[in-house]
Amino acid sequence: MKDDVTIQDVSSTRKYAALIGYLKSLRSVAVAFSGGRDSTLLLVAAQHALGDKVVAFTINTPYMAEWELDEARFLALQYSIQHHMFDMPVIESIQSNPPDRCYLCKYSLFSRLTEEAKNLGIEHLADGTNSDDLNSYRPGIKALNELNVVSPLLANQFTKQDIAAISKKLGLPNWNKSAYACLLSRLPYHRQIDIKLLRRIEASEKYLIEIGFKTVRVRVHDDLARIEVPEPDLAKLLEPNLLQQVEHTLREYGFKYVTIDARGYRSGCFDE
Repeated sequence: MKDDVTIQDVSSTRKYAALIGYLKSLRSVAVAFSGGRDSTLLLVAAQHALGDKVVAFTINTPYMAEWELDEARFLALQYSIQHHMFDMPVIESIQSNPPDRCYLCKYSLFSRLTEEAKNLGIEHLADGTNSDDLNSYRPGIKALNELNVVSPLLANQFTKQDIAAISKKLGLPNWNKSAYACLLSRLPYHRQIDIKLLRRIEASEKYLIEIGFKTVRVRVHDDLARIEVPEPDLAKLLEPNLLQQVEHTLREYGFKYVTIDARGYRSGCFDE
């Protein structure tokens, strides 16, 4: 074995081979495709395993960032994979952003995708859930189980580390992309959903990403925007000139107050 081949490389390679075998056994699959790293690896692996018996499904809702949808379109086109995009409104049951929002949303969206897969004669609907997702509050997984959605990465014990390692090895353009949850996770529970506010959040995060903050969340509390970045990035964000620029820009987007969360980025902080 070459010195630069690590145990992680070998483990990930074996898992990828097992994933390909698993996908071949499905015969045909529709991948719920967000354009994120997990679903991109799953989609490309499905193409490797099944050729033209794989399609990508993406749902366009008001709480998805437009730039993520653009990335999904681009990646499906880049890999010449049949791509279907479906528009869906905010369903009535989540209008007030309830604590079980993720379950209600997933059930509605994946029910639609299940029907679309049946209409195309596709045998299975798959999503990018992986082993690390079980370590956090993910009520949407219950909906996936109820609808018999398969999770090939989870079934083959893929971790986020495995996904990054294999995606890099395959040359996937988003192998080091940070996770990006739906925009409703920026609102406190029981806050009525306001589409214009979601667009302001999207614009604010896109701006912060463009100036160098790879992982960022703009959480909203009434007129206040609370920025979360990983702890190592706090010093950069707190540099006086940059901070003034950030504060000015987010105020232009409509926020009256702008603050920095001293505890840094935390996934799903409204679940704490």
